[in-house]
Amino acid sequence: MHVGHGIEAVLQRGMCVGCGGCALAAGPVRVALNSRGVYQADLSELTPAQRANASRVCPFSDDAADEDVLAGEQFASLPRHPALGRHLGAYAGRSARPGRLESSSGGLTSLLLEELLRRGLVDGVIHVGRSDGDALFAYRVSRSAQDVRAVKGSVYSATSFAEVLAAVRGDGRRYAFVGVPCFVTAVRLLAREDPALAGQVPYLVGLVCGHLKSGFFAESLSWQAGVKPAALTSIDFRVKNPHRRAYSYDYRVTGGGKSRDRRIDSTLDGNWAYGAFQPEACNFCDDVFAETADITFGDAWVAPYLDDWRGTNIVVTRSRELDDLVRELRDVGQIELDELTPERVALSQAGGLRHRRDGLRVRLADDRAAGLSVPRKRVEPGYEALTEQRIALVRQRRVLSRISLEAFAEARRQGRWAAYARPMRRGIRRYRAIEAASTPWVVRQVSRWKARARKLIGR
Repeated sequence: MHVGHGIEAVLQRGMCVGCGGCALAAGPVRVALNSRGVYQADLSELTPAQRANASRVCPFSDDAADEDVLAGEQFASLPRHPALGRHLGAYAGRSARPGRLESSSGGLTSLLLEELLRRGLVDGVIHVGRSDGDALFAYRVSRSAQDVRAVKGSVYSATSFAEVLAAVRGDGRRYAFVGVPCFVTAVRLLAREDPALAGQVPYLVGLVCGHLKSGFFAESLSWQAGVKPAALTSIDFRVKNPHRRAYSYDYRVTGGGKSRDRRIDSTLDGNWAYGAFQPEACNFCDDVFAETADITFGDAWVAPYLDDWRGTNIVVTRSRELDDLVRELRDVGQIELDELTPERVALSQAGGLRHRRDGLRVRLADDRAAGLSVPRKRVEPGYEALTEQRIALVRQRRVLSRISLEAFAEARRQGRWAAYARPMRRGIRRYRAIEAASTPWVVRQVSRWKARARKLIGR
């Protein structure tokens, strides 16, 4: 039997993603970076009534409406796809304007935001950019197309929208909010509780998400490029390379008077499948395509778009207004746009969907068996229809996430890269061994060996 999993359980289990929704809903909540480079909320000063308010807007609390409920309220007339959620249009596309190469993918996210500003549909854009404070990245407000262009590119780092959203709340202006699925859901939950805020944030722009990253990820990439974490001043997570396919990009770090580029797939932890520096919250998320957003953008990790090093977006629209805008921009030649089936869009994120659906079933079942509190999700706990190898792979990815966060914290303390690299390499070798054992060739070979052994024993 499922036991209610409220915001207190979210915090006790380390599932807080640090979005900051609770601070806007409840009052005196401090949201700060913890020792693992992830933002966490502190509810110690809240009254029971305030905690209840906070729990209703936490995307990992059972007291909050889930993505199906929220999307059903917002996009009731649209069909629902099991991977994409409710949807109106499904596309692959790229910007035809100058500047596509400076974007991490096809440039459509920033182009849409610029267009919303240019047309006066919003007064500002709330999104993640470089920070003026101690952290490398933070939520900020862009009020012009030039501001939007200045923060192009993907950011793989922990952030919180608490301060920025609180600062603009009630200022009489309209904003587009950009975020990963759980952050968009938190804003949608806030808007559900506060109609005035809903009027202020008429457009929610979602980003396809495999999982979030702790702030340690940037530091690890920097260290591997020859710039120690303490010296790191900036990082560009995705630098396109014309000699390789779209997914084989470089990254660039700056610090200590140096600026260095390195290939992402040459690093220890750049492979997304390892789950390095993934917060615990991501182990309990089942939303890849930001199902509560008005429009969602991601990478077209599917043929033939993989071969175009310049990058291509996938786009899922749910708002008629934004779908019309995208089509209008195509008709006037501002963007190139191919209509896709929902299944093809889902295929572009097959790995993320396996992690968030089949993998989530395993993690829920494992934790329940261990007597731990888990949130109610849109998949049922269990191991049915999953091979032993797949279950082992899911478990090892979770181990790798934990190793990365714990070992890197120790490496930072000691100032020794090896304190992180050694245990991480051991964990990756284990992961690869499990992965190799699940390939068809290995499975066939093992079956043959077992058959031969049975014959020998029979003799």
